[in-house]
Amino acid sequence: MPLSSHDLTQLTASAAARLLQRRELTAQALLQACLACIERHEPDILAWRQYDAGRAMQLARQLDQGPLRGPLHGPPLGVKDLFDTRDFPSGYGSPIYQHHQPVNDAAAVALCRQAGAIVVGKTVTTEFATFTPGPTRNPHNHQHTPGGSSSGSAAAVGAHMVPLALGTQTAASIIRPAAYCGVVGFKPSFGLIPRAGVKSLSESLDTVGAFGRCVEDVALLASVMANAPQWRELPDDRKPRIGVCRTAHWDSASPAAQRAFETTVGRLHEAGVHLVDVTLTQAVCALSQAHDEVMCAEAFKALADERLNHPQLLSERLQAMLERGSRITYEHTLQHRAQLASARHQLGRGFADYDLLMTPSACGEAEQGLERTGDPMFSRIWSLMGLPSLNLPVGFGPQGLPLGIQVIGPVLSDTATLAFARWIEQKLAIDA
Repeated sequence: MPLSSHDLTQLTASAAARLLQRRELTAQALLQACLACIERHEPDILAWRQYDAGRAMQLARQLDQGPLRGPLHGPPLGVKDLFDTRDFPSGYGSPIYQHHQPVNDAAAVALCRQAGAIVVGKTVTTEFATFTPGPTRNPHNHQHTPGGSSSGSAAAVGAHMVPLALGTQTAASIIRPAAYCGVVGFKPSFGLIPRAGVKSLSESLDTVGAFGRCVEDVALLASVMANAPQWRELPDDRKPRIGVCRTAHWDSASPAAQRAFETTVGRLHEAGVHLVDVTLTQAVCALSQAHDEVMCAEAFKALADERLNHPQLLSERLQAMLERGSRITYEHTLQHRAQLASARHQLGRGFADYDLLMTPSACGEAEQGLERTGDPMFSRIWSLMGLPSLNLPVGFGPQGLPLGIQVIGPVLSDTATLAFARWIEQKLAIDA
């Protein structure tokens, strides 16, 4: 029996991709279901800066009539409006670029198209991927933030408008919105996915990543962008050793977030996972403040033209961030690099005793109101270290909004980190 439009939008990207590869599902049918979902929910959620149903359907027809293009043959894709796209304007969340039309795709977007993905449109980002939000609302409660800066991408996947979306993370811009919107978000190790054609904010922090409904989904999308097919080969028997890391910010986590975290720890213990409590050294904890200063200093340089020629079109919040960055000296920058090297060495020794660290993904459920996108405190350290990390949904809080846990692997351990995360995801689902 053919799947209904609702059933099609509930498919994970990986399940849909298998059906498309076997020609048991057409790209047109899947896209039509997603477009109907967009038409139904977009007026309330405002996840999209722009989408083009006609152009997407034309691409779907071409895919159905031609040979298989690659591992992403057919699944609809949302692209954060920080990426350049040759067929959609790229505004970077700023009025400065309101009518900006790139000539080329960002490298990551081109790789996805080459593999068969259908780019439906551009999803809302905050201003230059910083803290001033766009109009997007949380798909679970429209009075709450979806998080940022990858606001539209997380909300579009969370509302089942598309099964996959691209995001970026400089502080917590994949992990936090994934947690708030109840989806899986994956930030790979720094530098494994090309950033060419992505508007820069921080040269040493910006990382391209993926949103999906399960670990297999984000592995599929990220593997194409990283040219790492092994990321799609996730064994089912990789039981991890986990370092339980409540971090120095534990008291900032809401009671609901703390309960969800401890419940997850208990369930993993019952599943026979080797767990060890991890207390971060002072050198590692200090990286949270260092991250903030590195980001401000590098943003001051990355947005030099906008600051020089269009200061009146920058938000007050961003102007204050750039002003702060202008005061961070070269000597201070060198101190940050030395601090990071020492902390990496200390944490690297710890990874001999566990495969993953597990922390909260965010302080709790999505904040009420649309003026803020939430606090990035639980991801800053791992972003600065360039470590692979994922958000895994683990239920809902008292307001009916999603909660998540974050798993973090050693640098360049993305293949193993994805496999371990999938094992955790499946174990938690089985025992739910």
